Amino acid sequence: MSGTLVLVRHGQSEWNLKNLFTGWKDPDLTELGVKEATAGGKALAETGIKFDIAFTSALTRAQHTCKLVLDEVGQPDLETIRDEALNERDYGDLAGLNKDDARKKWGEEQVHIWRRSYDVPPPGGESLKDTGARVWPYYMTDILPRVLRGEKVLVAAHGNSLRAMVMVLDRMTKEEILKLNLATGVPMVYTLKADSTVAEKKILGDMSGAH
Repeated sequence: MSGTLVLVRHGQSEWNLKNLFTGWKDPDLTELGVKEATAGGKALAETGIKFDIAFTSALTRAQHTCKLVLDEVGQPDLETIRDEALNERDYGDLAGLNKDDARKKWGEEQVHIWRRSYDVPPPGGESLKDTGARVWPYYMTDILPRVLRGEKVLVAAHGNSLRAMVMVLDRMTKEEILKLNLATGVPMVYTLKADSTVAEKKILGDMSGAH
């Protein structure tokens, strides 16, 4: 009995547009972000999928994306579980800062290390490893068992919380995961085997807009 796990990164947010570090701050989607999430939902609707449950983070941009996707697949009232475990990586003192201003303050190299290293957190924030440390247990205890029971599960979350899950699913090294950028609003559809490994992975939509 194979279940299906669909991961969707939220559409463009107001702070993505302004080139700000967002983290646990809570801006909503831009007009483009709404279009991206809606397009992802339409792509899923074309597959005919019907979900048993949805998971999202405690942040508006992911919840809004989740709702838009569910509207498109014709399941606006589906049970949706919201949890901080799926929140974006916490950028600490960088949150709310323009990325260019942060580079002026701390230097290009230091900011690059915070953004792209695996285990070096920004001041007061989380590294990708720290983000994984809260995402992985939640995935193992709350999300994965449902998929293994044969359910179809939607997760609408964030670039870094989803990278932590993709790292496990695609068996990526920490070097490989650092190079992975997930496109906004583009569904990744995983079919899992009974031993929780991946039987099939499909990415729905155009990947040329990945960033």
